[in-house]
Amino acid sequence: MENFTHAVERKAMAFVIDKLINNVSQTDDYEKRAEVYEEIADIALKFYGDEAKETLESIKTYVRNPENKWMRLINHVIDEANPEYAKKMLLNLGYESFFKGTKTIRENREKYHCNIPWLILFDPTSACNMHCVGCWSGTYGHKSSLSFEDMDKIVTEGKALGAHLYMLTGGEPMVRKNDVLRLCEKHDDCFFAAYTNSTLIDEDLCKKVQKLGNLTFMLSIEGTPDTNDARRGAGHYGSVMKAMDLLKEYGIVFGTSVCYTRANIEAVTSDDFFRMLTDKGAYFGFYFHFMPVGNNAVPELMPTPDQRMYMIRRIREIRSEENPIPFFPMDFQNDGEYVGGCIAGGRNYFHINSNGDAEPCVFIHFSDTNIHTHSILEMLKSPLFMAYHEGQPFNRNHLRPCPMLENPELLRRIVKETNAHQTNEESPEEVDHLCDKCTDYAEAWKPYAEEEWNREEHKKPSYENYTEEKRLHPELAAFEHPVS
Repeated sequence: MENFTHAVERKAMAFVIDKLINNVSQTDDYEKRAEVYEEIADIALKFYGDEAKETLESIKTYVRNPENKWMRLINHVIDEANPEYAKKMLLNLGYESFFKGTKTIRENREKYHCNIPWLILFDPTSACNMHCVGCWSGTYGHKSSLSFEDMDKIVTEGKALGAHLYMLTGGEPMVRKNDVLRLCEKHDDCFFAAYTNSTLIDEDLCKKVQKLGNLTFMLSIEGTPDTNDARRGAGHYGSVMKAMDLLKEYGIVFGTSVCYTRANIEAVTSDDFFRMLTDKGAYFGFYFHFMPVGNNAVPELMPTPDQRMYMIRRIREIRSEENPIPFFPMDFQNDGEYVGGCIAGGRNYFHINSNGDAEPCVFIHFSDTNIHTHSILEMLKSPLFMAYHEGQPFNRNHLRPCPMLENPELLRRIVKETNAHQTNEESPEEVDHLCDKCTDYAEAWKPYAEEEWNREEHKKPSYENYTEEKRLHPELAAFEHPVS
C-alpha cells in the first residue's frame, strides 16, 4: 500500500513540476515567474508543515524581489538547463530527497535511535587516471572496486531509510561510467552527483546524462591554469574547460569542487574565478579545506589560520545579497553553523569506500563494518557510528566542528575505544599518525575560531539531530562526553 501511495504521489508531483517548469521557461516576465515560485513554496509547506512556515515565508519575500541575488541565480539555472533534465532533477532532488525523504529520515531517526543520513557517498572504484599532489587516492592504488551489486545494495537499502541523494567519489568515479549510468537508470527516483576530474566527460556521456536527468557532476578545479595544473598536472585545466562547455551545451546542471590550500586560496576565491565559473555555466560549488589524510599527504598545503579566516569571510561575502556574482559557494569546513557542526557518521552523511568499508566521513579512513557483511542500518548502529551519534556536536563552536582537524584528541579516542581499523590497505595510516599531523593546526586555529565565534550572533536551528541529552544539555558537547 505504501509503494502504491508513493507512486501516485510521485506521479502527481511530476505533473505539478512539469507544469511549473513549463510556466517558468515560457516567460521572461518576472511577476509571472514569481507566482510560480510562490506556488512551489506552498507545495513545500504542505510537506513540511508549520515547522517550515517561517523559512518558506522568508523565501516568498525573496521571490517577490526581482533584484534578489538568489532569484537571479535560480533564473540563470532555469534558463540554461535542458527542460526535461530540469524536471527530473526537481522531481528527484526536490520531491524525493528534500520533501518526502527528509520526513522519512526523521521518522527513522526516532524509530532506530541512531543517525540516519540524508545522503550517502560511495566510491565506485579506487582507480584514477590522475595523481594529484597530496591526494590520498594516490596511495590507494587501483586494487578495489564496488561491484554493481554492491552499489545497488547501497542505494536500495539507503532508499528504504529515506536517502534519495547519492554522491560518487573515488578514485575517479567515471572510470566506472557504464555501471554508474546503469545505476542511475535503475534508481530513477534518486539523484546522483559524481565528483570528477572532468577528463572522461565527452559528448556521448552528456547525451546519456541529459536523457537520464538524475546525474550531475562536481568538477574539480583549483583556480587559474597555473595554480590548478601545479597540483593536478599539466593540461588538466583545459580538460575542465572542455567539460564545462559540453555540460552547458547539453543543459546539464553542474557545480564545482575546489580543494583550497595554502598555495591556491587567493586564486580560487577571486572575482575573476567566480565570474569565469558562471560564464561557463556553473552556479554553485563546494569548497573543501585541504586535509592531511594519507601517508603521502603534504601538511604544508594546509591553510594558515589567517588564510582560513579570509576564507570564511570571503565565501560569505560572495554569498551575500550585495555581491553581484550569481554563484553560491558552500564551505564544507567553515559552514558548520548552518548544519549544526559535524555532519559525518550518518548524521547527515557517511562514506563507503571502494573496498566496501563504511567510514564516518570521506576524510576519516577508519571503519568497523563493511557493505559485504552488513546492512546500511547495521553500519549506522555500529560502535564507531554510534560514537559519532552520541558525541555530536564535537564542539559547540561550529568553526571547530571536526573530531580530526580541530579536535584530534577526540578522533584518537573514538577510534581506539571502538576498535575501528584503518582502511587504506595500500599504505596503512594509524590514527595516531593522522591525529599528530592535526595537533599543531588545531591549537593554532583555536584562538581564531573562538574570537570569530564570539564576535557573531548565532541562531539555533529548529532541528539539530542531536541526541536528546545533547539537546537538553548543550554544555556536554566538546571534550566532556564519553565514547560509548
